[in-house]
Amino acid sequence: MDTPLQIPTLTDAEEISCDVLVIGGGTAGTMAALTAAEHDANVLLLEKAHVRHSGALAMGMDGVNNAVIPGRAEPDDYVAEITRANDGIVDQSTVRQTATRGFAMVQRLESYGVKFEKDEHGEYAVRQVHRSGSYVLPMPEGKDVKKVLYRQLRRREMRERIRIENRVMPVRVLTAEGRPVGAVGFHTRTGAFVTIRAGAVILATGACGRLGLPASGYLYGTYENPTNAGDGYAMAYHAGAELTGIECFQINPLIKDYNGPACAYVANPFGGYQVNRHGERFVDSDYWSGQMMAEFAAEVASDRGPVYLKLSHLPEESVSALESILHSTERPTRGTFHAGRGHDYRTHDVEMHISEIGLCGGHSASGVRVDDHARTTVPRLYAAGDLACVPHNYMIGAFVFGDLAGADASQYPPYEGELPADQLREAHELIYRPLRNPDGPPQPQVEYKLRRFVNDYVAPPKSGARLSLALEAFERMHDDIAEMGARTPHELMRCAEVTFIRDCAEMAARASLARTESRWGLYHDRLDHPQRDDASWFHHLDLYKSRSGAMEFTARPVAPYLVPVDGFAPAGGPSRHLGEVRPEQVATAGAREAAPVALEQEPAVADTAAHPGAAADERTTPRLLDLLSLAEDEPDLSVLAAYLTDPEPGVRRTAVSVLTETVPPGTGPALAAALTDSDAGVRAAAAASLRELVETLPPEPALRDGLATALSVADPAVRAAALDVLRALRLGDAELFADSLSDSDIAVRIAAVRALVSVDAAAEVARAATVDPSREVRVTIAKTLATLGTGSDTAARSALAALVDDSDALVRGAAYEALGTTGCPAALATRAEAALSDLAWQVRAGAATALSAADSDLAVPALAKALTDLNADVRKAAVLALTRHRAVEDARTALATATTDSDADVRAYATRAL
Repeated sequence: MDTPLQIPTLTDAEEISCDVLVIGGGTAGTMAALTAAEHDANVLLLEKAHVRHSGALAMGMDGVNNAVIPGRAEPDDYVAEITRANDGIVDQSTVRQTATRGFAMVQRLESYGVKFEKDEHGEYAVRQVHRSGSYVLPMPEGKDVKKVLYRQLRRREMRERIRIENRVMPVRVLTAEGRPVGAVGFHTRTGAFVTIRAGAVILATGACGRLGLPASGYLYGTYENPTNAGDGYAMAYHAGAELTGIECFQINPLIKDYNGPACAYVANPFGGYQVNRHGERFVDSDYWSGQMMAEFAAEVASDRGPVYLKLSHLPEESVSALESILHSTERPTRGTFHAGRGHDYRTHDVEMHISEIGLCGGHSASGVRVDDHARTTVPRLYAAGDLACVPHNYMIGAFVFGDLAGADASQYPPYEGELPADQLREAHELIYRPLRNPDGPPQPQVEYKLRRFVNDYVAPPKSGARLSLALEAFERMHDDIAEMGARTPHELMRCAEVTFIRDCAEMAARASLARTESRWGLYHDRLDHPQRDDASWFHHLDLYKSRSGAMEFTARPVAPYLVPVDGFAPAGGPSRHLGEVRPEQVATAGAREAAPVALEQEPAVADTAAHPGAAADERTTPRLLDLLSLAEDEPDLSVLAAYLTDPEPGVRRTAVSVLTETVPPGTGPALAAALTDSDAGVRAAAAASLRELVETLPPEPALRDGLATALSVADPAVRAAALDVLRALRLGDAELFADSLSDSDIAVRIAAVRALVSVDAAAEVARAATVDPSREVRVTIAKTLATLGTGSDTAARSALAALVDDSDALVRGAAYEALGTTGCPAALATRAEAALSDLAWQVRAGAATALSAADSDLAVPALAKALTDLNADVRKAAVLALTRHRAVEDARTALATATTDSDADVRAYATRAL
């Protein structure tokens, strides 16, 4: 565009009124809008992109880090764990909301159609990834989470209450009478000025992911979603809300030269883990925390570095399963990245490094201060998700606090007074100032300079001198930002984001300067104050904008805990007002001994090249256009029927997509019928849709009949999908499933085994244990035999007795491991003892696990010897097995010897056992 956009006048603003204004259409914002609408509030949901694919969940989620599932974890244990991970600086009342409400939220999401991994009996397959509790709930098909939420927003009853305005970016919350009365922003496609009046405002804009500069130098190559530029942090600050923990940065392990996590927590249940270049596990920290990152950084910098995610030792089925998750749900470009280097998980472990810094409540503890109902310190202003300071809150916590915010905010009617003219003028100037100087420095250049200062002066390890230099640089950046030029609405959006980043950078520097101690490991490592100082700093550090416009601080004592935690004893008490934080003297190096000279002009920062992406135009037929327009009108199945049988396969595939998005009555049988389509693409789409909707489809006879028919389709992917859906909906029986045990396809036979286990068909599974020619199927049988229902133990142990003699080491290992669950009678325990000498480490590890369920007289001496095994995974299995025998003195003696093991996992589990 050659001609700059014309600046709209203040009086040209489009004004919208609502009860509840939700800013941000991601995880927390979507849930806040749904809950507020369910409480009969009229809701306006603003999103600067498009709600369908915005926020950190845009590409889905591969697992939940904090699922407190009854029977697998206790809320108080989780609260204590987060307290320890955050060095005691935590408001337990907020964390406890996530711990106690998280399970109900999992069930609510499941009712929407979000799928969490379950075993064959429909129980949540929670994994122990951290050493201290079982909180990780995988989501192998979690790519559909945002799509499912968008479907809920578009339900007819929700559309009557929720108005969605996509491509509208707020820049300030408007306040009057000591509370928010709305917001002001602009349309990111047209540039139109927009004002909103509201009774309550919920900020749900996510983390400040674009704070530090990635090692790659790419502005948008960040660990966090790069569209999250600290918008909510800046808006909350300028609205008068307190922020807290801003000095506690978010820093994560990631793949070297790639802006994505290595995902050790995803790989861990499959047998992957972090190691140094010698293959040694080195992380002693129990939970994902700043202490863990400090250990990680030290290892990277030592002669034991680099650090790797070890996957090359895993069997093919595990590697394939990881690829299907990590190359799709987590980061679709990840597979391309590895392939470009000629790397493969089968041959290369994944080199890891350290991310840039960011601000995030959900993965660290830096955010807007909230209470246990998501209320900020400004009445009627709420914060939820990664923006809110609820330490290590993750996805479930974002949903919980979005729900809390929506429920509490729904009680307030719209503001009826005049919107504050002075705030409107200031916001108008902030938005449109770059249009007055269209040839000024471009946003990428200014942003690069700003974030390079963040890396140079604010990233840990920190010092008072460098932080002081940062404040000088950020003050100078006011002028650079004021001179930025723009010509289009999109460029205006990016320029506004730079102002948010600058605000967050100043907050991060001043807060880091204010806390004169080191805490949270790498997150706040002060070289000039290297020790933790609980006497002075067992406090939250809150910052806020004073009436004079200065950034001021308060040290707020940690409130007494709801759940006692050893090593921490908060006493509460009055806060300590710190006022403004002054930078140190950094103008000269030591005392000035000569007359001052003129400062040299700062060199210009080189412009960074832009890499615009080109979107391919898809050729569409009139039928496709008609069909896509129907999706907005919630069509009945009768309307879609003609498209589902259209002669053109592309139309039929699109009809399946529309059916999946709208889900009218009869969707299940219609999708089952599409499994028999002549086109492979239509069948694949129908199979994917059935899996996506499986939690919400009614288990009706017509659906069962359609799925049963699909079991005879030539396409094996269809047969496997049909079995999975029949199992999940409890629509099949042993007779129906058993026929598929002889299927020619391995994936179908594995699905059949899981289906048979779901109906406790022990005899059928046991018969297949020794006759199936596929190692993958026999491994599945061994693992699933441990999950058979009560009364099947005899059949399970009989089948496992045959599998421990299998010719394949992985099958033997899986069989022994299953005996640790089913019980290990004397005859099998003797064989497990002998198997501790097997050449394959997988068998030795499985045998150790089996002995955890054996008689102590035989098991403890054998496991004590296994603690000298050369393989760390075998020693780890032996420690975990000895833990179940720790009532025996010899077991405790053996565990004590393992507390000095060279492997961090072995040491940690042995110490915890004692």
